[in-house]
Amino acid sequence: MIAVDLPGHGSSALPRERLTVDGISDRVGTLLAHLAAPPAHVVGLSLGGCVALALAARAPARVRSLTLVNAFARLRPTSPRAVARVLVRLALLAAAPMPVVAAHVARGLFPKPEQRDLYARAVASLGATARSGYVAAARAIARFDGRAYLSAVRCPTLLVVGDRDATVPRAAADILRAGIAGARLVVVPDSGHATTHDQPEALNRALLAFLETC
Repeated sequence: MIAVDLPGHGSSALPRERLTVDGISDRVGTLLAHLAAPPAHVVGLSLGGCVALALAARAPARVRSLTLVNAFARLRPTSPRAVARVLVRLALLAAAPMPVVAAHVARGLFPKPEQRDLYARAVASLGATARSGYVAAARAIARFDGRAYLSAVRCPTLLVVGDRDATVPRAAADILRAGIAGARLVVVPDSGHATTHDQPEALNRALLAFLETC
């Protein structure tokens, strides 16, 4: 298994050039080539899903199967509440320390009292992220429009959606499903945007069942 820190995340530095989804997918493709990896089962969450989609469309020989978790081809706020949430986050990014930004984001990901441990880990992780990396990633997401990539995806594809995702609307998965030939959809109950963390067992079951068919 290869776990990638995307540019500006974890141990990967932010590049000097403007961060874009296509640029990140090129870096991932270069990494796979450097490792002489066979066609990979590629899994991506949120921004990682955008990168995975771009990789599958632009470098299909690198991708054996594609799993997109709470992902999208294009993300725009579609309701007054979503617009308000974006404005609050932008205001915090402009003026607040990163630990405050992290607490706000983590509260949206893990709102339940029983998720306090997940919340604390998210605050610690996001709070340690450089503001420049977070802003660059947010801008890359805002600029991304992968709708033209959907028809280019030829590999088996699984779409996983958390039924309580407040970040990416369910309609985004419907667009992916309509555009990617043969795409399968699994809705994970009682899961928000971070399905990898709040429902890992359900996600793993869906992923393993899918991979057995690829």
